[in-house]
Amino acid sequence: MILIPVKNLENAKERLSSVLSRDERRTLAEAMLQDVLEAVAAVTHHTRVAVVTSDPFATQRAQRHAFEIIADPVNLGESDAIAHATQYCVGQGEDSTLVIPGDIPLLQPEDIEQVLAAAPAEGSVLVPGWDGRGSNAVLRRPADLFPLRFGNDSFPPHLRAAQATGKPCLVLRLPRIGLDVDNPADLAQLLAAEGDTRSQHLLRSWKLQAQALAAHE
Repeated sequence: MILIPVKNLENAKERLSSVLSRDERRTLAEAMLQDVLEAVAAVTHHTRVAVVTSDPFATQRAQRHAFEIIADPVNLGESDAIAHATQYCVGQGEDSTLVIPGDIPLLQPEDIEQVLAAAPAEGSVLVPGWDGRGSNAVLRRPADLFPLRFGNDSFPPHLRAAQATGKPCLVLRLPRIGLDVDNPADLAQLLAAEGDTRSQHLLRSWKLQAQALAAHE
């Protein structure tokens, strides 16, 4: 099952507060989530999809795609929300989980299909962020092969945990999955990247300048 955790979007992306207002941050977070959901919906590989959330906008958009909703009524942190969702998957008899965040707006269906195709019969696939620090996609088979602990530097401990299972662990470096948007430098990369996603169109409509964003830390 593909799991997409989404915290409450009302206060999303606070690390962008130096360049975007609260309303702009929420609008951008909603656009990025729509980009991700649309990419997942277009995947040809048959797999169930669930959005782990309590956010009304995320719930509505997930339902439009006929995705499942795994309720997160207390707006758990990403790690706890995924732990909760993982147990749900195990209870449902799912043999694997692929966790994808809702803020990787360059994501394309073929990126997801590449991760799914690379998955070993037992083991894991990890896709790090562009800086090698975060974990932007994690596939586990079995579904609860090792616990996930997300954060700014989650990739190294995830890699160690995956290797400690003794099962195959494949690391894929996929540029579109690798760009998650947390700070102004990430925003600059998104604005400068090729493509015309909903999020990029939004940023361009705001007349933001990539060079200025990259320098604004």
